[in-house]
Parts: sequence; structure tokens; C-alpha cells
Amino acid sequence: MFIKICGITDESDALLAVALGADALGFVFASGSPRQVSPDDARDIVRRLPVGTQTIGVFRDERPARVVEVVQRIGLSGAQLHGREPSSEVTWVRERIPFVIQAFPIGDPALANPTSADVMLLDAPSPGSGRVFDWALAEGAPRGARILLAGGLNPDNVVEAIHRVRPWGVDVSTGVETEPGSGRKDARKLAHFIEAVRSVIDNDDDAWRPTEPPPFDWAPFGGLDD
Repeated sequence: MFIKICGITDESDALLAVALGADALGFVFASGSPRQVSPDDARDIVRRLPVGTQTIGVFRDERPARVVEVVQRIGLSGAQLHGREPSSEVTWVRERIPFVIQAFPIGDPALANPTSADVMLLDAPSPGSGRVFDWALAEGAPRGARILLAGGLNPDNVVEAIHRVRPWGVDVSTGVETEPGSGRKDARKLAHFIEAVRSVIDNDDDAWRPTEPPPFDWAPFGGLDD
């Protein structure tokens, strides 16, 4: 299962997350976020990561051309669009970079619509708040879509969330921080979160939805180590 650790603000946190088995790291460029980093700071961290580490830039209602420019300049693996971007902009970005995650607040009617993004991220109405939403509402996503589950996940509830939603992957930020909103990651929380997710896969062969497509092919980016 795909594990993304979001809100990376520090090189040591990034290296720790990768060492513990995270599949991808998220760098928030959205203004107003307590975890916002500049493209230059993100680039400095990305340059020090092991080859093959997957890196995602998180944007909110940013100009599509700017999204593409930042992703390409830093050398990120893809972008996460976490605002109210219309489908035309999502498609435009996806035509220019290899991987796009589109975020949807749970309960958003747009969740039922097709998207040109590779993955649909389901989040609480207030992203980055650490609040859990009613996982039953995830059933509103298109059947067969790759679902990246976010919203209040932590080491204590992620196993239940996986069993309830059967996502393609999980995304965490607040749930593994030293203090909510600090941007700094707690080593024990990180380790316990990743261990919990991997334990579900080890013990439950049916952890993914039977109808969902195979995981995204990361081979062009150096592959992923499970």
C-alpha cells in the first residue's frame, strides 16, 4: 500500500520517513499553511534524498503554469492539487507532468465526477486539521478509482481506516507530528504509523478493493520498494 508523508519541512524528517519505509513525501507550497515551504527550501531537501524517492508538491488554487514550473524546476515526481481546481486545469497539468493527485473534501459533489488525475485524495473538509471524517462517506468516490485516504489518520486509527475504506494508499501529516501544525515529525509516531499500515498488508490479502486498478506504475521514476 502506498504511504505518503505530507507536510515535510525539514531534511532530517524527510530522510527519516524514507528510511522507515514511506513511499512518497509531500511538500506544501500552499500559502497560509503552517507547513508551507518555499520551492527553494524544498529543492534543497529533495536534492539530499535517496535516488528514487517519490516527491509530491502540494498546491492550492495555484495557476496551472506555476504548478508545472515548480514541479519541473525542483524535479518533483508529481503534484497534488488541493483546492477547487476545475477539471480543465487538472487535465492541463496532467498533460505536462507524469503524476497528479486531486484532493476532494469528503461530501463534495465533485467527488462523483471523473477526473484526469491519477489518484483521488479524500480529505476532511478542513485539510491539515487532523480531524477524522465519517469513513462511510468514502463510498461516494467512483468505483475502481485509486483512493488516497487522508484526514485525521494516525498510528492508532489507520488500521481501522484501511479496513473500512480499502484505499489504494494513505496520506498523513498531523497524525505523525510532534505537535499539531508544527510541521516537524515525531520519529516514534512515524515508525508506528508505517508499521501499522504494513501490518495490514502482511495480514490481510484483501486489503485493497477487488475492483481497483493496479497501483500506479512508478517504474519511470525508479520504482517503489514495498
